[in-house]
Amino acid sequence: MNDRPTPVTTLLVANRGEIARRVLSTCRTLGIATVAVYADIPEEAAAAHVAEADTAVRLPVPAGRGPVAAYLDPDALVEAARASGADAVHPGYGFLSESPALARAVTAAGLTWVGPDADAIERMGAKTRAKVVAREAGVPVADALDPDDVRPEHLPVLVKAVSGGGGRGMRVVRDLADLPAEAAAARAEAASAFGDPAVFCEPYVERGRHIEVQVLADAHGTVWALGERDCSVQRRHQKVIEETPAPGLPEALRASLHGAARRLARAIGYTGAGTVEFLVPVGEGADPLGEPVFLEMNTRLQVEHPVTECVTGLDLVEWQIRIAEGEPLPAEGPPAPRGHAVEARLYAEDPLDDWRPRTGTLHTFDVPAAIAHRAPLTVPGVRLDSGVEAGDTVGTDFDPLLAKVVAVGRDRRDAVRRLIAALSSARVHGVGTNRDLLVRALRHPAFAEAPTDPGRLHTGHLTGDRLTALAQPLADHTARSLSALAAALAEAEATRTGATVPAGVPAAWRNLPSQAHTRRYDVSGTGGATPAAGCRVTSAYRTVRGAPVPDLAGVRVLAAAPDHVVLEADGLRHTLTVHRAGGEVFVDSSLGSVALTPVDPLPVPAPAVTPGALPAPMPGTVTAVDVAVGEKVREGQTLLRLEAMKMEHRVTAPAAGAVRELPVAQGQRVPAGALLAVLDHDGHGDHDAHGDHDAHDAHDHEGSHQ
Repeated sequence: MNDRPTPVTTLLVANRGEIARRVLSTCRTLGIATVAVYADIPEEAAAAHVAEADTAVRLPVPAGRGPVAAYLDPDALVEAARASGADAVHPGYGFLSESPALARAVTAAGLTWVGPDADAIERMGAKTRAKVVAREAGVPVADALDPDDVRPEHLPVLVKAVSGGGGRGMRVVRDLADLPAEAAAARAEAASAFGDPAVFCEPYVERGRHIEVQVLADAHGTVWALGERDCSVQRRHQKVIEETPAPGLPEALRASLHGAARRLARAIGYTGAGTVEFLVPVGEGADPLGEPVFLEMNTRLQVEHPVTECVTGLDLVEWQIRIAEGEPLPAEGPPAPRGHAVEARLYAEDPLDDWRPRTGTLHTFDVPAAIAHRAPLTVPGVRLDSGVEAGDTVGTDFDPLLAKVVAVGRDRRDAVRRLIAALSSARVHGVGTNRDLLVRALRHPAFAEAPTDPGRLHTGHLTGDRLTALAQPLADHTARSLSALAAALAEAEATRTGATVPAGVPAAWRNLPSQAHTRRYDVSGTGGATPAAGCRVTSAYRTVRGAPVPDLAGVRVLAAAPDHVVLEADGLRHTLTVHRAGGEVFVDSSLGSVALTPVDPLPVPAPAVTPGALPAPMPGTVTAVDVAVGEKVREGQTLLRLEAMKMEHRVTAPAAGAVRELPVAQGQRVPAGALLAVLDHDGHGDHDAHGDHDAHDAHDHEGSHQ
């Protein structure tokens, strides 16, 4: 906290992406000039947050390191503030948002730090130290163990990074023999993400409700608890769906959590916005919720802060700035929450492939239901906080978060219904996403019944067989077949542009029988091939004939254009929009979204692949090599670890065998497809690292000249 607070006139956001845009949005409404920073690479220079700021400053990328490192240098950030004339710095979340070093550097430079003072950050920044402070404040705390002190009776344990958050640097260990390797991997990930390799262990709760309390405190001794958020739907210990108020939470427990959060904030002299996180164990019986324990305090704005803004009407970024300027919180106390808000994080990743990032060019990004962007929404509707725009390149250097879709409703059912509709109607082309998982998770009975059965929804919800079921594409076999047909019809219509064809006559129509033209498409992520769908256009244009696939029998073509097709199947009319970009065809409808890759009928032979070769599934950095050349490995054994989008991805042996080649080393950055290892398999034949594709054929109505 600045000892001589003065009005902020120009604010530098020491961050990027979605949170940078969020802070810039509030600054515009307050009349504050803005400064963005960006890593010195072309993709970052073209980022949306750079374009939206009044001024932008390049941050040098340290030699031999990735662009993330550019955002982790306090001296470079302070120098950027000085050079741009900024008089305040907002850290956003992630990167150095919980760095006492940055807070001290900013205040030492005579600038206003928009956040808690360095001492408060330091006391809460190290989770082991935070547990001591919390215990002294009367907050229930789980034990913290040094990895070297873990014994069999302590298992299972969760290895956690002492600094940082966001699920990074976390590992569940159930076997003591696995602890050294898992602790080492957690240290490496924590060092990369937060600059601090320290880790500790705490008891792992298999089933728990993750409840956090939003606090807001001024420099005059007032501390507000602005309700709580339920963040139990998680993947890899990172939140996916958040909501407020927490469903099914007994009022006594709610009050207890709010009180504990306020006590902790007062104990450290906290100022600004922060979050106190708790884990509530889930058991069986009529009273399934156990006694809560303190997890950590995030001394910054949370990713999920929009849901709190939407039910309270407060702009938390605005209040961060006002508090930093010395303004007290209103004497009348915090506003009572109204309605319900639910947020879903839209990630560029594949839940069915170990959450691996799905990168590329974002050809289309549209959430038509959104009526507000990066600002509090206090009426029923949908808010969108996005870090990307159509045309952006989504790479692997940063977090895979594309956007947060937030729905506000009169009650929980209203909000959830709006969120499902908003996600279902979104058009996201060019990268894979977790959108279908989010929709299925929101529709799941455990989520719907959380208010009346609070023990069903817990942190283990997205695991095992349930995850496999929830991550299936919304577009089923019939939807994929109809989408392939729509793509073929739209493509045929597109070819007639400029041709002298009478109006109302379909492209390539023949008044005599003609062989149907076939278009074949690959559909990724659907787990197998489907038969061909036949289509022949004759004078009976509205009928699709010769269809060997049962679910296409009797399909009627009601309209066809280059960008949309209207089909009738089983008496139901469906409008499918078609968009072509980057060599793919994207078909969206109420049946689900399908990405199709046209198959070349005369493909160029692919180059030979070395038997047993394991290529890099994505660009990234090798963080660890776990085996040596000549070593015998078992099926599923980790060979090496690759970091991409700030998450660790393990490259495992597809079958038992011996390591023949290891052409990469720890710390090496590799492009997608780079050779990582070569195995000699033990008589199981050749295995590769490529996933299956679902192939669809659609016979369109073009002539044989195509």
